[in-house]
Amino acid sequence: MILETKHFGRIEVEEEKAILFPRGLVAFEEMKRYVLIDNNKGEVPLSWLQSLENPDLSFVVINPFYIKKDYEFEVSSADMEELGIEKREDTVVLTIVVVPEKIEQMTTNLAAPLVINVKTRKGKQIVLQSTKYHTRHILLQEISKDKCKENTDFAKS
Repeated sequence: MILETKHFGRIEVEEEKAILFPRGLVAFEEMKRYVLIDNNKGEVPLSWLQSLENPDLSFVVINPFYIKKDYEFEVSSADMEELGIEKREDTVVLTIVVVPEKIEQMTTNLAAPLVINVKTRKGKQIVLQSTKYHTRHILLQEISKDKCKENTDFAKS
């Protein structure tokens, strides 16, 4: 299928690569079908979740474990059943990124991760009840924390 998008221009999308979010995403419940567009530049860990129903709608996303190695949350058995998850290895977790004019203020929403079953191609945004994570974690601060920790760990060895 050919899709004329706001951010990527005309792109070809394989129908079998579509990801179905049966309940949509928070504030975008009516948009159910998306495709993940990978960033071809390996040094930048950002990708895009492009709506197949609204070519003007796309979200910047990131694997939260890239910025916060100790990120963890529970997926309920009901959510696992809804997504058809049998093994943890069948899932991908992403979080939505907000990119403001001042790039150093870029944030990600660790309080509402996207969990996607790569086998069934079904996803769900899970709003966490824990106050451990926030909707606006500053990416550069999290990356800096990890880099400082790595440097400290290296110095100890």
